[in-house]
Amino acid sequence: MTPIWDERALEVLRRLEEAGHQAVLVGGCVRDALLGRAPHDYDAATSARPEEVLSACAGLRCVPTGLAHGTVTVLSGGLPVEVTTFRREGTYSDHRHPDAVRFTSHLEEDLARRDFTVNAMAWTPRGLIDPFGGQKDLARGLVRCVGEPERRFQEDALRVLRGLRLAAQLDFSLHPETAAALRRSVPLLSYVAWERIQGEFLRLLCGPGAERVLGEFPEGVCQVVPELAPAVGFDQKNPHHCCDVYTHSVKTLAGVRPEPVLRLAALLHDVGKPACFSLDEAGVGHFYGHEKESARQAQEIAARLRLDKATQSRMTALVLRHGLQLEPTPRVVRRWLQRLGPELFFDLLELERADGRACAPGPPPCPDRCAQAEALAREILAQKPCLTLQELAVNGRDALAAGLSGPDIGRALKDLLDQVAVGDLPNERPILLERLRAASEQAAAREGSP
Repeated sequence: MTPIWDERALEVLRRLEEAGHQAVLVGGCVRDALLGRAPHDYDAATSARPEEVLSACAGLRCVPTGLAHGTVTVLSGGLPVEVTTFRREGTYSDHRHPDAVRFTSHLEEDLARRDFTVNAMAWTPRGLIDPFGGQKDLARGLVRCVGEPERRFQEDALRVLRGLRLAAQLDFSLHPETAAALRRSVPLLSYVAWERIQGEFLRLLCGPGAERVLGEFPEGVCQVVPELAPAVGFDQKNPHHCCDVYTHSVKTLAGVRPEPVLRLAALLHDVGKPACFSLDEAGVGHFYGHEKESARQAQEIAARLRLDKATQSRMTALVLRHGLQLEPTPRVVRRWLQRLGPELFFDLLELERADGRACAPGPPPCPDRCAQAEALAREILAQKPCLTLQELAVNGRDALAAGLSGPDIGRALKDLLDQVAVGDLPNERPILLERLRAASEQAAAREGSP
């Protein structure tokens, strides 16, 4: 199969070659193109030194993103192409960055320093350059280290997580020698910044092969999320569950769409179960209060992963509410649409459905309560109901004009919104103004009472 390349990327190669330099496309863009996927990022490698890249591409905008390591980002028709000089790397004292970088004129030396064979291929208009068998590994569905696996992971500890992420993303298996070395190298992740771990970990969770990879390499997951370690192999001793806590969580993750917050919430929704375990007189296991404990631990995990505050809040809310099992009635659905907002409401239903399907085997409940609640919610939303204070027919100025002040304003508006959201009151301004006046009179009576 002949890869289809973006002509803007090829223009960068042409300019470098016309200036007398060797230039190739490398890395993930070559891998993806050989798999028939459109590359999202373009990387090129060249025999040209950084200053020579700047000269050859003088007609294009060039950004010196990493001159010390030989990298220039060339913007070709708006497409960023990261161009790096062929290089060799020395030792990695910190297990993350090379102590020294030396430029070389040999492409194969540059490819030999890369992580996995499927990322160590190069392409030129004259054909594929594949000294380490990356194309064969693509055909076999294998992630395999270039050269000695142990050394590759010692050089850059993030490759431990990247290998798992790549296997999940491509739905590939890890070569046995690579898998064994990866398991031995898991503790090296302690050298990696959490911001870097976050990016690879969330992409791992969203890969098509995530369920298999997470199931095969719990030690890698637990290095990132040690709170999950007690869940691995934890027998729930409950007829409603056929899997240990960790396996159940992984199966739940596989049952929701590949969206980072939703997948992370699914993985962590039962993280507090081992701490809340108890046995009744019949020997049946229970996990009273595990939702709250899981949410507490999930909040700590989200902060450690350096997730932004909004993402932390959304993920923690899903974990806390995952056992809600709301009834599919208009009043209940309206109430929770108002409390959670539509996006979080539908995410919660999706998580709850996946959680149920990951329990003991058997036919799904009939009728499907989650499906009923979802259908009802969409009917309600189609009617454009009032679910937020901004949509309420009265506001803080109206409450102030009615005689309310201070915290009483917020309490009165929230009370009105709660009643309007469930359908007890119409969202009509005259009626709500009258309710505000009544609330003002009640507040005044409270202040005047001895």
